Amino acid sequence: MNQQAVASNTSSATWAGSAAAAGQTQFVSFAIGNDQYGVDIMAVREIKGWTDITHLPKQPDYVRGVLDLRGAIVPIVDLRCRFGQGLTETTPLHIVIIVQIDGRQVGLIGDRVLDIVSVDAAEIKQVPDTGGTDAANFLAGIVTLENVLIALIDLENLLSV
Repeated sequence: MNQQAVASNTSSATWAGSAAAAGQTQFVSFAIGNDQYGVDIMAVREIKGWTDITHLPKQPDYVRGVLDLRGAIVPIVDLRCRFGQGLTETTPLHIVIIVQIDGRQVGLIGDRVLDIVSVDAAEIKQVPDTGGTDAANFLAGIVTLENVLIALIDLENLLSV
């Protein structure tokens, strides 16, 4: 994977906007445990290895702290915790995907980056209504690639209360 290409994206787009414009969409796929997720490649600014962060008081559990990224203070979101699966026990092998959400940068903790994937917009399926958890609200759709389900994260809803 060419991380420089991922880091050099400068415009933002939504799933619907990028899919409608070209009929295809690209996303960066990554793992959290045995589950695979994807984020719109147009929102990704950088992928970096895990570094120490500064914890801030009275933040939601899923906001693990902040890091200084070349002078910008970036909040770090623990996706495992945000999805109700407990806190991530970070190691130097974990990664942080820096994304642009509503004009601000946010870091997402993942276990490892998997690939950059292109799919036809028609291949993105709706998240089924299970009537259960709020975690489904954080998903924009689901894609099946080579018999593996990849849940696409809705970045705009990720930080909503």
